[in-house]
Amino acid sequence: MRKFTLTLLMGVFLTLSAIAQNKIDFKEFTLDNGLHVILHRDVSTPIIANTVFYHVGSKNEDPQKTGFAHFFEHLMFEGSPNIERGKFFEIIESAGGTLNAGTSQDYTFYYEILPSNQLELALYLESERMLQAKVDQIGVDTQREVIKQEMKQVMEERPYGSFQRELPLRLYPNHPYKSPIIGSAAHLDSAKLEDFKDFYETFYVPNNATLSIAGDIDYVKTEELVRKYFGEIPKGTVTPYRPNIEIEKLGAAVNDTIFDNIQLPAVFQGYLMPKKGHPDAYALDLLSTYLLSGKSSLLYRELVDGSQKAIQAVAFPNDLEDGGMFLILAIANMGVDINELNLSIDKILESVKTNGIDDEEFQKLINIKESSLVNELGSVANISLSLAQGHVFFGGASSINSKLDLYRKVTPEDIQRVAKKYLDPKSRVVLTYLPKSAQTTE
Repeated sequence: MRKFTLTLLMGVFLTLSAIAQNKIDFKEFTLDNGLHVILHRDVSTPIIANTVFYHVGSKNEDPQKTGFAHFFEHLMFEGSPNIERGKFFEIIESAGGTLNAGTSQDYTFYYEILPSNQLELALYLESERMLQAKVDQIGVDTQREVIKQEMKQVMEERPYGSFQRELPLRLYPNHPYKSPIIGSAAHLDSAKLEDFKDFYETFYVPNNATLSIAGDIDYVKTEELVRKYFGEIPKGTVTPYRPNIEIEKLGAAVNDTIFDNIQLPAVFQGYLMPKKGHPDAYALDLLSTYLLSGKSSLLYRELVDGSQKAIQAVAFPNDLEDGGMFLILAIANMGVDINELNLSIDKILESVKTNGIDDEEFQKLINIKESSLVNELGSVANISLSLAQGHVFFGGASSINSKLDLYRKVTPEDIQRVAKKYLDPKSRVVLTYLPKSAQTTE
């Protein structure tokens, strides 16, 4: 299946009307089978974005059968009794649209962006996928090999790529987040066809799904089509697994060395974050922007432009339902000692904890976030996805209209406070990546 970055695929077909408005209007209803439906009308451009959002990610898997959620991201494109195997892309593209899917630790979603006169096609395809996707041995065997090749590319061949496995394993020792989204090749090899069928029948059901449609639609006609294609799909009868596990804060720092097929050493720092929707998450997001968002950010100025100890630096929060991860990454410049680079990062973090952030820098952060959120609401694809996420994770679809206010409530003191609270060197994971050639000298 073709893969694109979320930023790229969500930037397709921009609609500028949302930039001028302060509020995203929508209508919602729930079918008798439990499917929640959210509709947003925007007639400025004759397109629609159709998203089916399933509340299932890697954390919902059996620890001995990991990778199933990501596996279904692929398998659900195999077809149905009424859709020829592997024809999803061809059907949508021949109608002038595009489609793809994504998987996280907490959810899986599928979407189509089409001319608005093709809405019924999108609903038909997604209803087929929900009602009677092809979960058979041919599809399982095909996708198993595809995903094993993807695992090799991501975890082994991509420089530093194994951090996606190594860092969560150490940061979440008691929670399913410790397993990488892509899962284990051994688990996929040992899984039986019935295991995949059980997973499908448990999670890919209307009462575990949200259907979100944004764009050039008529509310009455769209509701009629939704009821036509989804109304008779049976409700799931198995209660989806939700891990009721409180993530344990590490009692001591974990420091490990990973030897990888790389040329330049790198350091990865991982810290626990609060649960998705916690007020501190917004302050942490702004903190990550302050630390690294463009060439004027703190880490870039100090490590890349200033001391030139790093050729690249990244800081971002991975916001998750049960508790996220704040990641800081820096790749060392040629000849720079990696331990010295790690200490330099720590000194920068300590300066934020001690001195905070001045008003001018803080206002810059707010301006960056406002611009980002406005641009986000300039895409019907983003609106469709954000409405679904709001319903599932943030107390309702209306959260799309309050997100900016939550950022505006953050103060400079909040940023300093969360830096002290969450970026604790005594309960973090630090991975030092070294070239394999260094292993013989260690």
